[in-house]
Amino acid sequence: MTVSVKSQIIKLTAISAFVIATLAISPNANAAFPFSSTKQEVPSLAPMLDRVTPAVVTVAVEGNKEIKTNVDPFQYFFGNRNNTPRTQERPFKGMGSGVIIDKDKGYIVTNYHVINDANKIMIKLKDGREFEATKLGGDEESDIAVLKIEPDNLEEITIANSDKARVGDFVVAIGNPFGLGQTVTSGIISAKGRSGLMGQNQGLEDFIQTDAAINSGNSGGALVNLKGELVGINTAIIAPSGGNVGIGFAIPSEMMNNLMSQIIEYGEVKRGVLGISGSNFDAGMAKSFGVDVAQGAFVAEVVPDSSAAKGGLKIGDIITHVNGNKIKSFDELKSKVATKGAGKEVELTALRDGDEVTLTVTLGSADKPAITAESIHPSLKGAKLANGKTARGDEGVEITELDERSPAAMRGFKKGDVIIAVNRSRLTSVGALRDILPKTKDVLAFNVVRGNSSLYILIR
Repeated sequence: MTVSVKSQIIKLTAISAFVIATLAISPNANAAFPFSSTKQEVPSLAPMLDRVTPAVVTVAVEGNKEIKTNVDPFQYFFGNRNNTPRTQERPFKGMGSGVIIDKDKGYIVTNYHVINDANKIMIKLKDGREFEATKLGGDEESDIAVLKIEPDNLEEITIANSDKARVGDFVVAIGNPFGLGQTVTSGIISAKGRSGLMGQNQGLEDFIQTDAAINSGNSGGALVNLKGELVGINTAIIAPSGGNVGIGFAIPSEMMNNLMSQIIEYGEVKRGVLGISGSNFDAGMAKSFGVDVAQGAFVAEVVPDSSAAKGGLKIGDIITHVNGNKIKSFDELKSKVATKGAGKEVELTALRDGDEVTLTVTLGSADKPAITAESIHPSLKGAKLANGKTARGDEGVEITELDERSPAAMRGFKKGDVIIAVNRSRLTSVGALRDILPKTKDVLAFNVVRGNSSLYILIR
C-alpha cells in the first residue's frame, strides 16, 4: 500500500469519526437523521407518529362532473349541422386526505379540490372505522374545506403557530398517496411565503414549501413538525414529470385556522380588506427613502373612509409587520389581511417618516356579493336564510324572514323552517346549500323541519 493511499484512508477515517461524533454529541441531533450506535438507541419518529397519525384520515368521494361531449362528425356532415357539443354528467370517484381538528365536534379540514363536486363523502380512520361526512363549507380560492363527522372516540391534532416555523425546520407529511393507505414522508421546510402558484389567486397565497414527498392523494393531509404539531395542510406539488420532484406546498396552519373558523361560523370565507393599494418595498426604495428596512409593503393610496383610513394609515407608510410577524411583500400583506377575515382587528407596524408607528385596524369586507336565497335557487326568492338549528339541535339552514307573496312562500316554505337536506344530501350551512343545489337534478326534494314535524317540499 502506497503512502498516498494510506494518507487518503487516514483522512476518510478522520472525517467519518468527526461526523459520527458530531451526531452523537450535538444537542440538536434530530430524529429525522438517525444514526447507528451500539451504546445508544436509534432515534425514531415512531412515538410521535403513534400520537399523530390517528388524527389523519382518508377522504373518499363520489359525485358527478359535467363534461362537454364532442360533436359527432357523422352527424355534422350527413345529419344536423347544428349539432353542438352537449353537456353530460359523468360519475367519478376520488380520494384524498384530511385532518381531524376538533375531536369533540368531529371537524375535519381538507382541501376544497378534494371534495369539490362530491355528492357523497366518506371518512376512513386509521383504525378502520368509516363515517359519512357532511360538508360545512369551503373556499375554492384558498383551497380549504371543512367537513363534519359524528364525534365518536376521535383523536385530534395539535395546531402549531406556522408563523414561528423556520426554513430548515424538519417536517413530516402524512397522507394517503395514490390510495395506498396512510403513508409518512419526511423533509424540511424549504421556503416560506410562496405565492403566484395558482395564477388567479395571486396575493391570497402564502404557501410553505417542503421537500417532504407529497403526491396525488396527499392533498388535505398533515404537515407536522417533530413535536407532532400541525404546521400546514398539504395541497400542491410542482411535478413536470407527473411525480414528486421534491417541491411540495402546504397551506400554513395560521391561515388554515383563520379560514376554518370562518367556514364553521358562516359556511364561507369573508375576506378582510384594508382599503389600500401599493407595491412591494425593496432595497432600492429603501435607499431612496433613507431607511434601514429593505422589505415590506409600501402604501401608495388610502381609500377614503376605508378601514385603513379609519385606522390611521397614510400614504407613504411602509408596513413591516402584521400582528408582530414580519412581512416581505405587498402580496403577503394582502394574504394575511384577507384570510384574517372581515370585522377582525389586526395590529400593523409601519415606518412613517423614519419613525415606527403601531396601528390597530378593524378590517372591512371584500365586498363579495352576499349569498342571497335567490342566487342559490330561484324557488327560494323572497326568503332570508341563515345558519340555524332545529328544535332537536340539528344544524341546517333557517328561513328567518319570508315575503308572503314570494315564490318561496307560494312553493310551501314558511318562516322558521329549517332545511336540513336536499335530495338526501345532508347540509348544515347556507354555504353548503349553495354548493349542493347546482349539482341536483330537475326535481328538488327539500327536507324541512317545521317545529317538531319533518316534511318534504318538492320543486320541479
